[in-house]
Amino acid sequence: MNATATDEVTAASAAPASSPGLRPVLTKAAGWVVKIFVLLIAVEIISTFLTSDSLQWSTVWEYMFDDRVLTGVWQTIKLTVIAMVLGCLIGLALALMRLSHSVLLNAVAGAYVWVFRGTPLLVQILFWFNLASFLPDLSVGIPFGPEFGSSPTNDLITPLVAATLGLGLNEGAYMSEIFRAGILSVDQGQSEASAALGMTRGQAMRRIILPQAMRVIVPPTGNQVISMLKGTSLVSIISMNELLYTVQVIYSRTFETIPLLVVASIWYLVLTTVLSIGQYFIERHYSRGATRNARPSVAQRLRLTGRAESHDGFFSSPATQPADGRVVDQETK
Repeated sequence: MNATATDEVTAASAAPASSPGLRPVLTKAAGWVVKIFVLLIAVEIISTFLTSDSLQWSTVWEYMFDDRVLTGVWQTIKLTVIAMVLGCLIGLALALMRLSHSVLLNAVAGAYVWVFRGTPLLVQILFWFNLASFLPDLSVGIPFGPEFGSSPTNDLITPLVAATLGLGLNEGAYMSEIFRAGILSVDQGQSEASAALGMTRGQAMRRIILPQAMRVIVPPTGNQVISMLKGTSLVSIISMNELLYTVQVIYSRTFETIPLLVVASIWYLVLTTVLSIGQYFIERHYSRGATRNARPSVAQRLRLTGRAESHDGFFSSPATQPADGRVVDQETK
């Protein structure tokens, strides 16, 4: 009786022993199936774009460096820079107003964010472009008092001004929340220590709080810059000669719609790629000392991923890089 029970227990404990040896093989096989499937889809998409007759790649390369297209690219870059600078300045001012102890400043900043974040950007651009229908003349003076000067609205609100106001004022509402979140992420003890050293609130904000808040502010700001670059295409509706409007003018005469849209897409991809690279290095600069290990570069991540996959399989737990550079699996660490 005892011998039979012992044999059953031994057999039961030995039965699952074969499954751990088979599991890595199945994991690697499943990983390769997923990789091959993804590769086939990518090859099919690339092949469709490269071999399609409707894309007319000869036309695409003909217009890629056309003077009109390059002028549109320059206008897009210029509009992005101006609107982002305006948005950052407005956002910082609104963030400080939201963090102040004044009820009036809090209410004004909250109302600004509510209006500009709650209405579509395209509507705001159209509103500024058609401002003359609401205010035929713009004047400078004392409210409810004498005017020092005035000018027709149509002379002041050009397509560039309307685009800058629409994009910049809208961006200010979003940047205010980014700045406010970054400032609030700094420990309150930093402000108290600054006050103990005799600094004013302004000096503490410039020298202590904002430099530390940049670690939180930079990543979303980089995303906002990229979003702003693509958002400039909306101003084509007011005939602002940026990149999209430029190619629209060209294909309205040549009827080569798809090739010209591909030209615009390639330029947008190039510009966003450059901005993404710049954002990556700026993030690395401000993240120094904030974490135990600095964020690895793209090449380092690819190298670590390849070494981890070759060692543990496709669906293994993520690998980490300690200070000595070895790849250590989370389950075995």
